[in-house]
Amino acid sequence: MGKSGSGRLDRYRHFTRADWADLRRVTPLQLEEEQLESIISFNDALTLPEVNDVYLPLTRLLNLHVSSHQDLHRSTDDFLGKPTRKSPFVIGIAGSVAVGKSTTARLLQLLLARWAHHPRVDLVTTDGFLYPSAELKARNIMGRKGFPESYDRRRLLSFLVDVKAGCPVIKVPVYSHLAYDIVPNEFQIVAQPDVLIVEGLNVLQGPDERSLELHQTVVSDFFDFSIYVDANEDDIEEWYIERFVSFRKTVFADKRSYFHRYADLTTDEATATAHGIWATINGPNLEENILPTRERAHLVMQKGRSHLIEAIHLRKL
Repeated sequence: MGKSGSGRLDRYRHFTRADWADLRRVTPLQLEEEQLESIISFNDALTLPEVNDVYLPLTRLLNLHVSSHQDLHRSTDDFLGKPTRKSPFVIGIAGSVAVGKSTTARLLQLLLARWAHHPRVDLVTTDGFLYPSAELKARNIMGRKGFPESYDRRRLLSFLVDVKAGCPVIKVPVYSHLAYDIVPNEFQIVAQPDVLIVEGLNVLQGPDERSLELHQTVVSDFFDFSIYVDANEDDIEEWYIERFVSFRKTVFADKRSYFHRYADLTTDEATATAHGIWATINGPNLEENILPTRERAHLVMQKGRSHLIEAIHLRKL
């Protein structure tokens, strides 16, 4: 899997793309090309055949898990003799910058909402739980945005506690990639969805071994199912550079963009800049913090150089 191709693979069942596609069976595809195009991040190679082969079997599997979760909730209420608040089924999605996890999250949201008994599917990214830029500068970690210490972990955990407690309305901070900062006084509302997808770089991270806390609660404790989007590190770096170079004419061209200073770089200058950012920030974060969490996922989606899924690894029950 991924960079090393090793790990505790005996914990997983392994599927080629063709083997996995056979598991779709009669699951219908209710998706148009236009809908697909609207959710694809830059340089993702997602196509309808990929949706058929990979994502429909995955949503079928997830539907089984959600149904079991809902049945257990009802049975527990019957056993206790009183109803409790609905607790959403929570899916965590992790992976590197530029690997395509945002596209995966949006597609799963779209497909899962088409199943009859869990039509309300919300998506929250952990970007909203980054510390504001002013706080990152005060802590002298602005250059480590995306590393574990750049997130307001307490606020993120409090949000997940409220989610699992079935709180009727929860406010989630909103992050602007244009401003590269938290948007003041703007919130996403999460109101008791059937399924909640939580997407972020470090959502599968385990307890901090350097912490003095003996019994740490971590984000993944609240996940009912978790997915890691994997690829070879050299390929991810290439995708990141391609995206950075392309953004000169799109996102960076906007004068409101935090990265507007890169808009007039030549292709060679932009490539060199992107290499530098990867070498000092995204690459180390992947190797030190993100990749080590891969074997904590219930399911690993392995991409090839073409950005298409080539294999699926599903943890044994």
